Amino acid sequence: MSHAPTQRRAGEPAWEIARLFPNQGGWSEQEYFDLSRGNRLVEFSDGFVEVLPMPTLTHQLIVQFLFLAVRQHVIERGVGGLVLVAPYCVRVAPETYREPDLMYLAQERAARAEERFSEGADLVMEVVSESNRSHDVETKRIEYAAAGIPEYWIVDPKEGRILVLGLEPGASSYVEHGTFARGERATSRLLPGLVVDVAEALTARG
Repeated sequence: MSHAPTQRRAGEPAWEIARLFPNQGGWSEQEYFDLSRGNRLVEFSDGFVEVLPMPTLTHQLIVQFLFLAVRQHVIERGVGGLVLVAPYCVRVAPETYREPDLMYLAQERAARAEERFSEGADLVMEVVSESNRSHDVETKRIEYAAAGIPEYWIVDPKEGRILVLGLEPGASSYVEHGTFARGERATSRLLPGLVVDVAEALTARG
């Protein structure tokens, strides 16, 4: 016996479609990877999917600037590895996947990377979104350190700075390598010789 379609009401979700997906807390890793995301960034943590804010033009231009800077450095220094941008995933814990704005995988890790995700990373960068600030500044700082990612750059347009964090051998939390403001150049511990002009990065225009 067929059922009459649910009465449509403007402004309500399409509940029939929503009910095709697992409830929050009940997602599996496979269901997460099978999810058609369109142009949205979606992360996964312990059965929950987390839809991230849509990147702005400024956000994307900063990511593009950083990608080109890191990629050029890797090529010129011949250190090898991969420089990637979201939405490629990094597994930071069992059943927890993040999508850093930018990541660098050194040669050994790059050789082991899966098609859909990498086990950790060697360097990650996040451009802080004001609508989701604590996610980049607090949550991911803890998770990336716990995952043993050696270096984390927090690029903060509102504060006008780049915070570079490093992980000492055997440590479970980051120490500050440097806070770099406009007029200064951010440097890397992991990739010696990599420098990024903060003002140019935060005002990138392609």
